[in-house]
Amino acid sequence: MIKRDLERIVLSNAKKFPIVAIVGPRQSGKTTLSKHAFPDYNYVSLEDPDKRRFAEEDPRGFLSTYSRKSVIDEIQRVPELIPYLQTKVDEVGRPGQYVITGSQHFLLMEKVSESLAGRVALTALLPLSFTELRNANILHKNYVDYLFMGGYPRVFDQGLKVSDWYPNYFQTYIERDVRNLKNITDLSTFQKFIKLTAGSWATYKSFIVGKRCRYQPQYSKGLDFRFGSKLYY
Repeated sequence: MIKRDLERIVLSNAKKFPIVAIVGPRQSGKTTLSKHAFPDYNYVSLEDPDKRRFAEEDPRGFLSTYSRKSVIDEIQRVPELIPYLQTKVDEVGRPGQYVITGSQHFLLMEKVSESLAGRVALTALLPLSFTELRNANILHKNYVDYLFMGGYPRVFDQGLKVSDWYPNYFQTYIERDVRNLKNITDLSTFQKFIKLTAGSWATYKSFIVGKRCRYQPQYSKGLDFRFGSKLYY
């Protein structure tokens, strides 16, 4: 595992808050970090259909099963569980009771801000930074290679070709995350929008797109979504 700078922060937060939330884009390393930082915690993933059904149908029973020092992974899969977390941590009143992770940053934040204000320490885990890559002795010849390779841990852990991995990652992102949004219905158009603006990022064309977004709500929503979901950062 490549050491993450955020580990020190989440460990410190677990001593102060009943809930530590690790949010960020898919495949940024949230599960790996939570397991490594909290090896003695119970672990449950809501990607598991049986566990997800348990949480949906009996949230109180679910939290009784995972009542003490537990990592709940992919909590955005059952956002209805979050208000029950509030009740649970208020009953116990102990720091470090739960670690929750979530991929859909903007949707998760809405639920968290409604129910867990003052009870949760929010941390954002992005892909590997230049410093983290350098500390792991992952060095490239120039900055162009750093930009091309990106920082998603799986690419480096498994030695994957970025030309193979990124297109599949993006397609999964479109199918799983974007499809769940009510205000984005035309996935084909949205996909073209992402590619066009990505290709012109940090250029004069992007400035034009930015000006355009100020006056056309549909473009503004697209850009807000990219930053909110941490596709761009």
